[in-house]
Amino acid sequence: MTTTDKKDFLTNHYYKLYEAATMPFSNQTISHFALTDSLLRYVGKYQKNILHFWPTSNLVILGMMDTKLPYFKDALEVIKSYGQPYIVRNSGGLAVVGDEGVLNFSLILPESLEQKMSIDTGYEYMFQLINDSIKQYGKISKAYEIKDSYCPGDFDLSIDGKKFAGISQRRLKNGVAIMIYISVTGNQFKRAEMIRDFYEAGLKGETVKWHFPSVNPEAMSTLEELLGISLSVDKMKELILSTLNQNNCTIVPGEYSSEILSDYNEGFEKMIRRNQQMLGDSIDKELSE
Repeated sequence: MTTTDKKDFLTNHYYKLYEAATMPFSNQTISHFALTDSLLRYVGKYQKNILHFWPTSNLVILGMMDTKLPYFKDALEVIKSYGQPYIVRNSGGLAVVGDEGVLNFSLILPESLEQKMSIDTGYEYMFQLINDSIKQYGKISKAYEIKDSYCPGDFDLSIDGKKFAGISQRRLKNGVAIMIYISVTGNQFKRAEMIRDFYEAGLKGETVKWHFPSVNPEAMSTLEELLGISLSVDKMKELILSTLNQNNCTIVPGEYSSEILSDYNEGFEKMIRRNQQMLGDSIDKELSE
């Protein structure tokens, strides 16, 4: 068994591009997660490379771990008080915030039995791609855990000690999705304040066997603020695509084949059932239609 070269997927490769603006689905929340799983299966079966951009409107994306909070319903009331809808995603981890200032982006890559991708290698692909995309502005990020951010992890991306992005992975048979949220612009303090209040209401000072972060809003910022430039979600997307183009990657629009749509429909129904199970009466019915 061999491991893929760190730079292999970022240079001289062919990518299919999927993005929210081209999705043939009316649902713009659960659809993103169902489509990710469908694309993962496609990548694993056909050994293709995919880029998936999926910015959202106001949305708190909860991890399944969050549902273990002892006062979970009280925590959900906090999110409601901020006027935010929420869903539970189909992977582990903890709560993150999506809105018009946050870019969600996935590299969806194939692997085979003969050539497996280590978890760290997957993270390093994304880490390198983001740094290559912003290096023209004179700063690069570091990757280490920012413990008092929301959804802390070993590959939190930060500049000057302040987190602006987090990376996670999802794996299905022969496919790896390396997913990042980038707080590009907007009020990051308010985002972090909301998640801090969410955990405080959900724990009420109790000690539990699971670890939930004590969120410090000062530990996080936006990429726009950290680079000291004017930046938008669309501009960040352009920077990523430009970087891959400069690395001799070919990027073409992805098609929604009958196979992808069939897998999507199956994934959508699973996401609905999961949210019904996890949220019960607290489910936001408008998001699941």
